[in-house]
Amino acid sequence: MDYTYGPGRNHLFVPGPVNIPEQVLRAMNRNNEDYRSPAIPALTKILLEDVKKIFKTTSGTPFIIPTTGTGAWESALTNTLSPGDRIVSFIIGQFSLLWVDQQKRLGFNVDVVESEWGHGADLDVLESKLAADTAHTIKAICLVHNETATGVTNNLAAVRKVLDHYQHPALFLVDGVSSICALDFRMDEWGVDVALTGSQKALSLPTGMGIVCASPKAIEASETAKSLRVFFDWKDYLKFYKMGTYWPYTPSIQLLYGLKAALDLIFEEGLDNVIARHNQKGEGSKKNLTQEKRVTSKEHTNRSRLAVEAWGLKNCTQKEEWFSDTVTAVMVPPYIDSSEIVRRAWKRYNLSLGLGLNKVAGKVFRIGHLGNLNDLQLLGCLAGVEMVLKDVGYPVKLGSGVAAACGYLQNNIPMIPSRI
Repeated sequence: MDYTYGPGRNHLFVPGPVNIPEQVLRAMNRNNEDYRSPAIPALTKILLEDVKKIFKTTSGTPFIIPTTGTGAWESALTNTLSPGDRIVSFIIGQFSLLWVDQQKRLGFNVDVVESEWGHGADLDVLESKLAADTAHTIKAICLVHNETATGVTNNLAAVRKVLDHYQHPALFLVDGVSSICALDFRMDEWGVDVALTGSQKALSLPTGMGIVCASPKAIEASETAKSLRVFFDWKDYLKFYKMGTYWPYTPSIQLLYGLKAALDLIFEEGLDNVIARHNQKGEGSKKNLTQEKRVTSKEHTNRSRLAVEAWGLKNCTQKEEWFSDTVTAVMVPPYIDSSEIVRRAWKRYNLSLGLGLNKVAGKVFRIGHLGNLNDLQLLGCLAGVEMVLKDVGYPVKLGSGVAAACGYLQNNIPMIPSRI
């Protein structure tokens, strides 16, 4: 029995956790198994190879850890760095702020570069720091690819270009929690040394699985890194990889089968098609903000940003180049508390939206559009948001955002590939 029952389905539009496909739910609906039996190592071997595909790496070593994205953060840091190592880390919103807090508490020397919330990482500052660091005291660059608190996506290729320009050997560590399997991510091509994600985001699984992928350079760094680590120690995993049993600790059997089903769905649709679907859900709404026509990729985000413009509201993200394809952060007028929008959406319409966090608390609400999601679901969300805006006294014209999104959809959405 639900704790607070509401008829029909909850409309889940936070930027994680996300909707879980029926195929994944069915795959997880199974009893426990002995993870030391031949079946689980055989499944794990397949999963480790499949996981490399979502990072777009052939040389990386993946680790599937029973944890959250926060644990994956810690795994990335403690396996590659030593206490006192200098890190350049960027704060652009709540989750990058939390990662910096973790870095400091783990004893690293964190050189913080903070931007106004709604802006991307300041790469000019990075360039000046790398240019000055001729002694190579900077051991790592840490960056959140997609900051869901503000709807900002950073340019990873540009970071790699700066590192290469100065021939700097610093490790490149990336939080891809809300980007991998939704946004374009190329671990090998962009020279990312450690990338990580969480199961509850674009993979469309329950929370509880942190997936980390390490480059050969990161694996080499782990052999001399002196940070204290036990549960997250890659050496334990690598030891069991060589033994062919894979698991130093007990995994969630149900999540492993769920991961297999989730990856099968992604590969059936095609990873690039999945990325394009998210991309297009962003570009249409972006088109509404900029009034420019783009005939390519972006879907869900597109629709939501089109709606935002039609409502007469603004996106928290300050420049088009930073718009996220997995979340739209909507600014509200000063006379409205965005927290009341989120509360009323849930209480009256069974619609879950994301709260504004920290510096943007009360000023922003967030529409998540990542994972296993289609356009009619998103239109239902936009209709709900319009009613809530009306409820809280904002003079929205009912149907305006939905109509803007529909207009783009009807002209731009392709046929479902498997049904052509």
